[in-house]
Amino acid sequence: MKLITAKDISTLKFSELFQDAVRYLEADLGRWQEFKKSSRHAVHFPHGVFELMPVADGAHYTYKYVNAHPSNPEHGKLSIVALGMLADVQSGYPQLVADMTLLTAVRTAAMSAIAAKHLARTDSSVFGIIGCGAQSEFQVYAMRQLFPPTEIRYFDRDAEAMEKFERNLAHSGITLTRCKNADEVVRTADIITTCICEKAKVRLFAYDAVKGRDVFINAIGGDCPGKTELDPEILRNARIVVEFYEQTKKEGEIQNLAGETACDEMWEIVQGKKAGRTDADRIIVFDSVGFALADFSMLRMLHERGIGVDVALLPEPHNPKNLFALFR
Repeated sequence: MKLITAKDISTLKFSELFQDAVRYLEADLGRWQEFKKSSRHAVHFPHGVFELMPVADGAHYTYKYVNAHPSNPEHGKLSIVALGMLADVQSGYPQLVADMTLLTAVRTAAMSAIAAKHLARTDSSVFGIIGCGAQSEFQVYAMRQLFPPTEIRYFDRDAEAMEKFERNLAHSGITLTRCKNADEVVRTADIITTCICEKAKVRLFAYDAVKGRDVFINAIGGDCPGKTELDPEILRNARIVVEFYEQTKKEGEIQNLAGETACDEMWEIVQGKKAGRTDADRIIVFDSVGFALADFSMLRMLHERGIGVDVALLPEPHNPKNLFALFR
């Protein structure tokens, strides 16, 4: 069995890793019907959440363990850490265990890129981002692969987070515009990404800020019951795309809407069963909460790359029915 650490992943060339992430994820969305899917299992506390995210095809079963503790940075810890496992379906034996903290950021950005390719205007040039935490630079990188942005508008309540964001993008060649609030971010943005980590129902900007405009809202931050970021009026006046409806209706932005909500699922668009952006679309919201298939794609990618160190983690008795003998 392979053990793959964050150090192993961080030594990979990022541009190639991101391209592979998009390629593997698009391939798996293209065979969506082959997977056994379910909503993730979550255990909630007032200060955070623990989640298990399983999915399987005919060859591999994977799950990701991930947390979300918004106050962790105040104590010098990451808000989100993750571990993943890939197992052989025929034997049930794990094939690898891997850090998924870095890959969670990579796969989220890869999914944002896939969504933007289909749902944003092709002439998009102003990118707005609300929340300059650990995900922010990955999101900028993803959009730069598709569009030639001329300006990035951004806001975070934490001034140090904005300073970090500015340092990391100082040599990007793109105009960086620090904004005073979220409304100022979205005022002229073509693509708007919301990625705050606050376990509460907030309204980052009003519907009036985007009313009547052709925009793509990449809402990646709402990921549990009771946590949303958008004005419900935006959703009532937008085309909504989700990853897996059964999970999103419990955790996504659409939990603020009464009853069943008309949504397209991303796999339908990737497979051509539903159209991407059309002339009739104005506001399109990608209500992304993060689904297990994206983690499956990353773990499958690692497995096929063959990286990591072989470890003897499991028992190997001479007689498979005599496990007790290992204690002698």
